[in-house]
Amino acid sequence: MAHAEAYKDDGTPAEQSRRTFMVQMVLALGGVIGLGIAIPVAGSLIPLADTSKAGGSPLTPEEFAALQKATDTPIKVSFKVKMKDAYLPEAQTDEGVWAVKTDQATLKAKRPELFGIENDLPYPAITMGFVLFSPICPHLGCRPDWKNEIKKFVCPCHGSQFTNLGEHTAGPAQRGLDPLPLKAHSGTAEVTWIVYAPNTPHHIVLSYA
Repeated sequence: MAHAEAYKDDGTPAEQSRRTFMVQMVLALGGVIGLGIAIPVAGSLIPLADTSKAGGSPLTPEEFAALQKATDTPIKVSFKVKMKDAYLPEAQTDEGVWAVKTDQATLKAKRPELFGIENDLPYPAITMGFVLFSPICPHLGCRPDWKNEIKKFVCPCHGSQFTNLGEHTAGPAQRGLDPLPLKAHSGTAEVTWIVYAPNTPHHIVLSYA
């Protein structure tokens, strides 16, 4: 009976305080773990940013001429991106996209997820007969290169591979290469630079310029 009575003893005030502290710590730790799980889940539910209001990066005549030389073999088109941080002045950085000449029927056959009701792109995937692919791998942000000898984009970090139309064929990436908006204006063109959330099958806009 003495042993049983010991379990009924609430202990000294100091012991009670320690028990209360431990309970609070367990609850707080559980909250942190729950938040870590909830953030990626909630991320997939975040509405897409309205890229129709995003400013584009105009291509120079030389860059536009390079774009027009694209065939079904991807070529790299470089251009300047204006980046604006809330705490820093506007600055320009060099970027590039992979340009491929194709038509809507061909792209739709290879990348049906970019069309129809399941499409989560906030803009057309193809403009003026071209599709522009972000150079950023949708897995974890490395930069795949086009390997002409095997006719594939290959990510140097984790081995994801993609066809010339960005179709995912191998490796851990959860989606194909991300198209970027191409806008035509009276014989010129501009590209909207978009960064998407990595390692998800969905197109979740993190930033655009």
